[in-house]
Amino acid sequence: MIRVFRVRLIILLIADIFFVSSVSAQNQNYWIFFKDKNDVIFNPSAYFCSKAIERRHKSGISFDSTDYPLNESYVESIRKIAENLYYQSSWLNAVAVKCNSSQIKEIVSFPFVTGVKRIEMVSKTCAYKYDTRVKDDWNDLLKKQTERMQGSLFRKNNINGHGVRIAIFDAGFPGVDKNPIFESIREEGRIIKTYDFVRGKENVYRHNQHGTMVLSCIAGMIDTVSMGLATGAEFLLARTETFTEPYSEEVNWMAAVEWADKNGAQIISSSLGYNYKRYFDTDMNGHTSLVSKAANLAAKKGILVITAMGNEGDSRWTMLVTPADADSALSIAGIDPEKDIHISFSSFGPTADWRMKPNVCAYGEAIVAGSHKLEKAYGTSFSTPLVAGFAACALQLRKGLKNMELFKDIERSAHLYPYYDYAHGYGVPQASFFTGDYKIPEPTFSFEVHGDTVTVKIKHELTPETTIIYNKNEYIYYHIANKNNVLEKFAVLNEWDETLLEIPLEKLSDDKVLRVHYKGYTASFKAADKDKYQKVSGEERLAGNY
Repeated sequence: MIRVFRVRLIILLIADIFFVSSVSAQNQNYWIFFKDKNDVIFNPSAYFCSKAIERRHKSGISFDSTDYPLNESYVESIRKIAENLYYQSSWLNAVAVKCNSSQIKEIVSFPFVTGVKRIEMVSKTCAYKYDTRVKDDWNDLLKKQTERMQGSLFRKNNINGHGVRIAIFDAGFPGVDKNPIFESIREEGRIIKTYDFVRGKENVYRHNQHGTMVLSCIAGMIDTVSMGLATGAEFLLARTETFTEPYSEEVNWMAAVEWADKNGAQIISSSLGYNYKRYFDTDMNGHTSLVSKAANLAAKKGILVITAMGNEGDSRWTMLVTPADADSALSIAGIDPEKDIHISFSSFGPTADWRMKPNVCAYGEAIVAGSHKLEKAYGTSFSTPLVAGFAACALQLRKGLKNMELFKDIERSAHLYPYYDYAHGYGVPQASFFTGDYKIPEPTFSFEVHGDTVTVKIKHELTPETTIIYNKNEYIYYHIANKNNVLEKFAVLNEWDETLLEIPLEKLSDDKVLRVHYKGYTASFKAADKDKYQKVSGEERLAGNY
């Protein structure tokens, strides 16, 4: 194995040398970073829309230097040298340029330039596959994809995301301007703004239908049936992906997030994933990629960023993609509607620096609106907008919530909470947490210590015939976490006997915790505290004391 690794490393090094020598004279894409914004005058009220200003005021967030435009003299100095200066980022205090190596050498000599970074992110949508052969049972799945989040409780309370503004970043929205599924959105003028960052135009109703599918999972309506939960929300539609010039798409995402901030987005739904071209897992740490930095900065400006985990779960990569690695991004995994657990392709956490991801999950298989007809689609591309619609409803119901308070409440609402793992996060968000219909679960199991082993004993429900009835979707979830809350093991079981789970106490040394979830009830066990099992009650869950 060591020999194979060394050979592979040598091959990569040779490839890098060849790559650098072959492109040194060619134009490449770079970020050029400036050291300050001296002498810049800025009036936020003349730049930001009223909804953006309202969001800042509500969150107690003031405007700062990251909101200010760039120093124009710096920009002009770069423009005179670079082959093409095609974007200015206020947040990064940087410009995106295309130039060759000799031009870069001249640029870095300027005293106001603090750094240069190659643009080398590769983007793709987090759609796994589509199935245009939608069967007669599509209506059942359509209802389930919102009801799994208890959507009927929102509808009973007339909650549909009304007044909440959602920005969607995607690859195109063909048919949204004509499809009857979006008729009420058009007629009520709830598409506030659109922009195609690839072509520099406002028309986004062309190109890849992926964005159309995503929008339908938030706000589509078929007759009286909701495809998503936020059928009353407002929208900003941004086309950021082209798939023909991949290294420009990081810039497009950056441009879109600043545009969304300016135009009053309260929620961003992004079903896009970015990787470095060599796919190093160490880069998925929440601070290497600029899109993850931008996601965190958007959160600091009061926006809830909701993003897909990616579809690498059944590949050699398996890990999440950026910006799902961002600390302040609500990262969404996918579950199988039939099995109600992790769907095979959904990427796994944790991040490269061992932070817990995903945060929550939803169906990774959904009925969506294609360009001309309904389709069945697979991917965390669709679990993400389902949660975005949920978030809009939760925000409508609790208007006073700041974005990161909403972030935490969505986690607390999830059906596995306070249990978590690297496949499901805290589970599927539940509307009952926000509508007041949440019921405190009764204990469904107990711990018993026998010698040097702890056993989980299930409290079986018996029929009048005293026959134990098993439900294939009533799973036992368990993990072992170390003292840093990093999971050393997690598993989901759906078959058990009277002694479901037996763990040697030595496996729980050094303050490790065994945490178990079954039928809404979670309890934890420490070997050092055998007589005081640390149960987390429903009351503590609602209060956030965990």
